[in-house]
Amino acid sequence: KPVMEGKACLFKKFAGIDVFDIELNETDPDRLVDIVAAMEPTFGGINLEDIQAPQCFYIEKKLRERMKIPVFHDDQHGTAIIVGAAMLNALMLVGKRLDTIKLVCSGAGAAAIACLDTLVGLGVERKNICVVDSKGVIYTGRNESINSEKEAYALTTSLRTLSDAMADADVFLGLSTAGVLSPKMVERMAERPIIFALANPDPEIQPEDAIAVRPEVIIATGRSDYPNQVNNVLCFPFIFRGALDVRATTINDEMKFAALHAIANLARSDSADEPMGAYDQQDSAFGPGYFIPRPFDPRLIAAVAPAVAKAAMDSGVALSPIVDIESYRRSLQEFTYRSGSIMRPIFSAASKRPSRVVFAEGENNRVLRAAQIALDEGLARPVLLGCPDAIAANILKLGLRMRPGNDVDIVSINDESVLRRAAFALKENSRLTKGDIPTKLRKNSTMLAAALVLQGDADALICGAAGGYYIDHLTHLREAFDRKPEKGVLAAMNLLMLPLHTVFICDTYVNENPTAEEIAEIAELAASEIRHFGLPPRIALVSHVSRSDAN
Repeated sequence: KPVMEGKACLFKKFAGIDVFDIELNETDPDRLVDIVAAMEPTFGGINLEDIQAPQCFYIEKKLRERMKIPVFHDDQHGTAIIVGAAMLNALMLVGKRLDTIKLVCSGAGAAAIACLDTLVGLGVERKNICVVDSKGVIYTGRNESINSEKEAYALTTSLRTLSDAMADADVFLGLSTAGVLSPKMVERMAERPIIFALANPDPEIQPEDAIAVRPEVIIATGRSDYPNQVNNVLCFPFIFRGALDVRATTINDEMKFAALHAIANLARSDSADEPMGAYDQQDSAFGPGYFIPRPFDPRLIAAVAPAVAKAAMDSGVALSPIVDIESYRRSLQEFTYRSGSIMRPIFSAASKRPSRVVFAEGENNRVLRAAQIALDEGLARPVLLGCPDAIAANILKLGLRMRPGNDVDIVSINDESVLRRAAFALKENSRLTKGDIPTKLRKNSTMLAAALVLQGDADALICGAAGGYYIDHLTHLREAFDRKPEKGVLAAMNLLMLPLHTVFICDTYVNENPTAEEIAEIAELAASEIRHFGLPPRIALVSHVSRSDAN
C-alpha cells in the first residue's frame, strides 16, 4: 500500500495528475486482465505496479490489446527509459558506441528484460549481451528457470558464471541483488568501464569499492545518496502528462523513446547549471558525476511531456492533437510554480551538506521544536544560543531527541571566551564602535548570533522568535554586517504558495519608499535568489497607493 500511495502522490506532485491507487486481490492473470479492463470507462490511463515476471509481460500485453487508453508498467518501462537515457550519456563520456560494446546484465526480471529490449532498440547488438540470473549465464539449450523473455537473450557460449562473463565487459547492468559484483570482477572489465548497479536498497557493488579498483569507472545506482540516481520518477509522471494531454490511446515505443532522448538531452543541456544551483554545487555540469537529470530538476516536465505528446501525434495515437506545442511547453513550465515541489531541491541540497545554523533564541520552546525538525530531516546542525542549563531543561521538558554536544551544539550567552571572540569579530567586520560592542553583545542574542557567523562558527542564523519586532532584529544585523559595496540595499523576500501558483514577493518588510535605483537593486537581488530554486526569474514591478484622492 505505501508504494501505491507514494506513486499516487508523485503523479500529483510532479505532474498534477489525479490518481486512485487500487489494489486487487487477484493472482490469476486472465481474471486480473478482465478486472482492470472493465475499469476503462473511469480512467484516462492505467499504471501497473508490483506485478512479477513473467506474468507482467502477459498482463500488460493483453491489456494493451483490449484497452483504448494508455497502459504502462512502470517497473519495466520506467526503469528502461532512464537506463537508456543514462546509457547514451555514459557512452558519450567514455567515447564508446552502442553497436560495439559488450554488456553483461545481472538479473532477468521484468525491469532487466525491458532495459535490454530498450538498449537493443537504441543499437546494442543482441549478440554482445550476456544475461546472468540466479542460475547463471542464460545460454542456448539451458532448460532451468527459462521463459520466452529470457530465451530471447540466450547466447551460444561456454560462459557459465557472472565472473566468467565480466572479462573485458564494457558495461555492467545490475538489476539483481546486493554484492553480486566483486571488485575483482570490476578489475577485469574493459578500459573506461560503465557500471549501473541498480539493486535497491543496496547496489550490486558500492560505488567507492568500484572506484577503488577502477578510478576511471562511470557509475550509476538506484540510490539518492550517490550521484547519477536511476529513478523512475524522472519519467513516468511526465510520460502520462503528455499522453493524457493529447488523449493518447496507448503509450507506444515512439513515445517511450521520445521521453528517453528528452531526458538524455536535458542532462547535456547548456542550461543545466541553473536548476543545479538548487542542489549541491558539486557535479552540476555534464560529466561522470552528473549524466542523469536529478529528480527535482524543474525542467523535466517541460522537456519530457511535450516530447511524448509530439511523438503520440506523429505516430497517430493522439485523439486530441495539440496545435501549438511551444505554447503547451510554456504552460507546463508554470507547473513548477504552482506545485508544492518548489522547495524540494532546497531541502535536497541542504540534506546533502548540512550547514551549521545558529538559533539566536535557543531557550525558546518553538525554536527548540524547529531545531529538532531541522535535525530529524538532516537539513542542518543546530547551534543553540542561550543558557545551557535552561536549554537542557527545555529539551527534556518537551521530550525532544536532540543530544547536546552530539548532534546539536550549545553556546552560552554568558561564556566570557565566547564574548571575547565575538567582540573581536564585530570589531573587524561591523560598523560598531569598539565601546558599543560589549554592551550590545550582552543585551541581545541576535548580535551574538551574527558574531558567530562572522567568525565562522556558524553558516547562517535564525532570529526573531523573541526580543522585539522584525525591525529591531534587522537593525542589529545591519550594524553587525557590512553590506556588499555593490549592493547598497537590504530587502526581504517571501515565498507565497497559493492554490494555483507560487510567487516570490519583495519587499514588504524593509523598504517602505525605495528609490528607483533601490527598486532595481532589489529586483536584481531577488532574481539571484530565485535562481537558487532552479527557476528562471520573471519580474513584475507592482505598486500601491493608500490615498483616496490618488488617480
